[in-house]
Amino acid sequence: MLKWLRAPRPRSRHRVDHAAANRRQEILLGRARLLVLCGVAVAEASPGSAGTSAPQGTKPQNPWAPFGYGAFSLLWSATLISNIGTWMHDVGAGWLMTTLNPAPAVVALVQAATTLPLFLFVLMAGALADRLDKRLMLIVVNMILAGVIGALALLVAFDQVTPLGLIVFTFLIGTGAAFIAPAWQSVVPQLVPREDLSAAIALNSMGINLARAIGPAIGGFLIAAVGISVPFFLNALSCLVIVLAVLFWKPAERKPQALPPEPIAGAIATGLRHAAHNGPLKATLLRAVAFFAFASAYWAMLPLVARGIPDGGSALYGGMLTSVGIGAVAGALALPKLKQYFSSNSVALFATLVTGAAMAALAVANTPFIAIPAAFLGGIGWIAMLTSLNVSAQTALPDWVRARGLAVFLMVFSGSMAAGSILWGQVAQYTTLSHALLAASAGIVLALGLVRKVALGQGEAMDLRPAMIWETPVTNHPEEMANDRGPVLITIEYIIDLADEGPFLSALNTLSSERYRDGAFQWGVQQDAADPNRFVEWFLVSSWAEHLRQHDRVTRHDADIQDAVRQFHRGPEAPKVDHLIAPKRGTRA
Repeated sequence: MLKWLRAPRPRSRHRVDHAAANRRQEILLGRARLLVLCGVAVAEASPGSAGTSAPQGTKPQNPWAPFGYGAFSLLWSATLISNIGTWMHDVGAGWLMTTLNPAPAVVALVQAATTLPLFLFVLMAGALADRLDKRLMLIVVNMILAGVIGALALLVAFDQVTPLGLIVFTFLIGTGAAFIAPAWQSVVPQLVPREDLSAAIALNSMGINLARAIGPAIGGFLIAAVGISVPFFLNALSCLVIVLAVLFWKPAERKPQALPPEPIAGAIATGLRHAAHNGPLKATLLRAVAFFAFASAYWAMLPLVARGIPDGGSALYGGMLTSVGIGAVAGALALPKLKQYFSSNSVALFATLVTGAAMAALAVANTPFIAIPAAFLGGIGWIAMLTSLNVSAQTALPDWVRARGLAVFLMVFSGSMAAGSILWGQVAQYTTLSHALLAASAGIVLALGLVRKVALGQGEAMDLRPAMIWETPVTNHPEEMANDRGPVLITIEYIIDLADEGPFLSALNTLSSERYRDGAFQWGVQQDAADPNRFVEWFLVSSWAEHLRQHDRVTRHDADIQDAVRQFHRGPEAPKVDHLIAPKRGTRA
């Protein structure tokens, strides 16, 4: 394997015939396309808002409203510069690999090294982002990335890079991007008010597409005019631009934490459990799978469509990517205005139908006059759906678990895109390109019909601000509590009229999801055999510290659910709450 990766380099990287150059350029553009798919999910959510805690109020303003907030403008500009650097880097890496070893299997390894870190590390990154200071995390990781990319640039400058070395560096850079993504997404709601969140995400999308139009052109010019190492050096500098911007950004003071940080493994488990019991987030994830599994064919087949058109090739593919970018920018600008008159579900319906139409047009495209407009339509549909899904995910998550929830969203996005691309590639191989695109076009409409009742934006009407309604429990074991004895059993006793038993149990079942979302790993309800009017709700949490965290996690929406249960209580006093801790360690049960 290592010997194969270290295939001999050509004696001169500049003695390349035109056919080879076109082939390399197409591979390069294919890698650039893949980076867009991964990068949009990361940078789409680049910084956002000072008011996510506020309930939704006014309707979205004009598309430029987020630029009225200095923090958003600062970080948006830095992100644009960083993304231009990323695109220049991608041009350099793509050209470098095709000159070192243009074998498709090697190029595929580079692509895998780009995407694999997102699957491996994004959940851990989300847990860390919820646990640590996000601002500090962004600074540290970007500085490390700048060092890694700078080291690669030096190796390239001194002609010391091998195929294996480039793959390793690509994996390390992808790992850094995976650790940045959840933290970067979770600061979106700290930069603009909630009513401007959709516009902010759309502007971030526009920035991605502007960078896509500018970066490759600058990178290609610099490689030809100066040298292949220049894009790598500039990308390292662009990471430092992000560091400087985040240093100038002054977020609101964090509330001091009296409790110790969550253990990483426990934090990941809590995040996954929250996602599994968060109805609005699950609806968003289901709609994401239904869209991306089929829309992936649009991106996977785009270079093949360009190659199949007479006199097409890399130049036409570049033009189609530009058309995608223009469509995405147009859609990003129009989206906030559309959302004043149409619901998220109506926008998603429009986006799905437009994407399906774009794929159908690409299936029959035999001239640039069909392919270019189809790419433009695809850009509109893509950005409209991606923005709608991102806003739906953001508004479904309270602040305490935002990074972990968005990490799950990123995993679903990336997994659906990767699996869909493989599937449609196989369909095209065993049938035809046109058949694959037509099947994907029909499939995306059929999937829309299957999930049409799964509504997006369910969290927009929820007040997810901390309620702070639970009193600190009384304990006579402070020294044992310092050792965090657990698990902890919490019981709540209700006295109800038997005539209300059905509605009461239904309300309790709704409350069970809230218990799981906020940290419980087991829940149940029991009825007293001697007194049928007495019901005891119980749930288990992993430790005393975790239960105290539950007190801070309860939102106002959760408080309303709890009130709906307590209205059935007929006892003379409030429902009785007891806390039972595990025996001391070493004590026999």
